[in-house]
Amino acid sequence: MGDTIRAVDWVEGELVLLDQRRLPEAQPRLRYRESAAVAEAIREMVVRGAPAIGITAAYGAVLAAREAWETAGAGWRGPWEAALEGLARSRPTAVNLFWALERMRRRAADLPDAHSPEAALLAEARAIHEEDLAANRRMGELGAALIEGPCAVLTHCNAGALATGGYGTALGVIRAAWAAGKLTGVYADETRPWLQGARLTAWELVQEQIPVTLLAEGAAAWLMRRGKVAWVIVGADRIAANGDVANKIGTYGLALAARRHGVRFMVAAPTSTIDPELPEGDGIPIEERPAEEVLGVGEHRIAAPGAVAWNPAFDVTPAELIDAIVTERGVVERPDRAGIARVLAEG
Repeated sequence: MGDTIRAVDWVEGELVLLDQRRLPEAQPRLRYRESAAVAEAIREMVVRGAPAIGITAAYGAVLAAREAWETAGAGWRGPWEAALEGLARSRPTAVNLFWALERMRRRAADLPDAHSPEAALLAEARAIHEEDLAANRRMGELGAALIEGPCAVLTHCNAGALATGGYGTALGVIRAAWAAGKLTGVYADETRPWLQGARLTAWELVQEQIPVTLLAEGAAAWLMRRGKVAWVIVGADRIAANGDVANKIGTYGLALAARRHGVRFMVAAPTSTIDPELPEGDGIPIEERPAEEVLGVGEHRIAAPGAVAWNPAFDVTPAELIDAIVTERGVVERPDRAGIARVLAEG
């Protein structure tokens, strides 16, 4: 389940991205041969979701290596590094972006100057992609094991196959739990202002005939009060060393409501999303996006003329509000600094 949906692919020497801005009305696939265009695609949310951003950046580094070799030959390292800096500036919050670029740098360090680095770096990018898919399947198994069922769950934003190399993190857990007969259905927040829940999560679940009910974020607490869900399951864009989690704006409010109503709260994310150099969540850079995204829907303005908007793309949920962080290396229940260090050491 979930293997038919791919947001990122490498085909005949080009990076191919499913343009998620157009879903579900259309499913165009855009082709890229220049690293600067890949950075723009990340910034403009053609591709989104922390793991998918990291994979895309890795392939962008391959394109950058090709460009650098064609223009500078044996002097490829300088222009290649400049291109990587451009990719790194595309979005600040998702640590997978920086993790993937650093991994590509480590691979490049072993390569000779006198030969094109493209083939070796492509092999590394493919490995990052394949490892992410395998990690998602493992997280699905581990997360589903925590759910007693039969029950319904609530998810926020999109942490599915579209946000990863395939299968998904939060939706990977949901896919595995549904296959095991543990779920009666899924509630999905709309996720303003980009509506990833309405456009993407609902679309993924419908593709696989998993029952999905959409709701506005403001309805989530009342849903919990009525006893309709047993778990909130979300992904993550960065996890600090103490277990604090940055995820799509609105996640913190869900965690507060879940704790008040006795609903358990799960975060599913690969270890590449953990930033061990960041002591706590207050240090996570929070991207603020254009006000126009809140003032309108698509190209149609809905706010009164003269109104302004505040548009943080993410918030931070403290570790004490999280029941479990599920990674491909194991589960950290009641996450804290020791638990995060333990799961990182498993590698």
